[in-house]
Amino acid sequence: MRKIFSAFFTSAMLFFACNTGTPANNTADTAAVDVSKLKGSTLNILCWEGYAEPVFTKAFEDKYGVTVKATYFGSSDELISKLSNGGSEAYDIISPSTDVAGDIVAHDFVAPIDTKSISQWDSLSPQLRNMNDVIKDGKVYGMPFTWGPDYLIYDADVVKAEPTSWKVFEDPQYKGQVSLWDDISNIYLIGQLQGLDKTDKAALYNMSDAQLQSAKAELIKMKPQIRKYWATAGELDNMFKNKEVALAVGWPLTVAHLNKEGRNLKAVIPSEGATGWIDRLMITSGSHNKQLALLYLDYISQPENMAKVLSAINYNVANPGSERFLSADDKKIADASQFFDKLNFWQTVKERKKYNEIWNEVKSAQ
Repeated sequence: MRKIFSAFFTSAMLFFACNTGTPANNTADTAAVDVSKLKGSTLNILCWEGYAEPVFTKAFEDKYGVTVKATYFGSSDELISKLSNGGSEAYDIISPSTDVAGDIVAHDFVAPIDTKSISQWDSLSPQLRNMNDVIKDGKVYGMPFTWGPDYLIYDADVVKAEPTSWKVFEDPQYKGQVSLWDDISNIYLIGQLQGLDKTDKAALYNMSDAQLQSAKAELIKMKPQIRKYWATAGELDNMFKNKEVALAVGWPLTVAHLNKEGRNLKAVIPSEGATGWIDRLMITSGSHNKQLALLYLDYISQPENMAKVLSAINYNVANPGSERFLSADDKKIADASQFFDKLNFWQTVKERKKYNEIWNEVKSAQ
């Protein structure tokens, strides 16, 4: 895994600059699919918030006469819990991140993907497409979809100077105005503040017991600053809307949504860096709509549709060819050179149970 991420950083610029997004074959291999029989079906997607917006799913619904139904999960652990309790049959497509994607494949929660049925497969970023955490026995189990940062988001009407460090969360003037995600990734954040990943990016995901206890102490010390730990992106949106918070860890989705409503939110990557995520789309092993799910992967991989995804939620997307369909403002988002090399992308946490225990102890501390 560590070699994967090392290659990721060194080839980041090539990844975005060299691929025009023009496939050798622009028609998916759907000859064996009788699409008339799919009419009236419901495609159930279990995903992160924002991953089934009507702006990019409606055309698919109209084309095949189907319904796309989204159920959101708020954390990787919630996704694993749902899959472990029958979700593999209740849902057709899931959108795991790199911290759990390999485990999901190992536990047979997902089915292999016929990449020949995805016409844009060879046009997707090779650095994302060829990551081996979703390859098992020579078969591919995930299609790259989006990636992005865990930003420091701030209300620029309240926080006048752009923050340069995560330490702004500890500033007494913002007591009770900070929100952290209800997730073990806060432990990674403290690890970055302490410089654990300066020479080894994997260090955040393999902390020793002493390092975990140190992170726990720092997070408990920070608690008076915290307004609330948000569980969903929608909850964080509402806190910013209601001016309950001025600073938070969050995703580009929040900035995109609220600034379209007239707010003045800004997002930065502090000097210590930030973590980031790479999300795939996977077809569950128990799906009753595997053909429809594969058609959806082919549909959403098209550059014009990935451009709609980027425009709607401000996440970077896996098909560089989407650039030609973007507005000037959206092209600025797609310019990964502005922050890609500052991100420490989530990796598998072998002691995930221990991390969760530490995080639960933080939340319950008085």
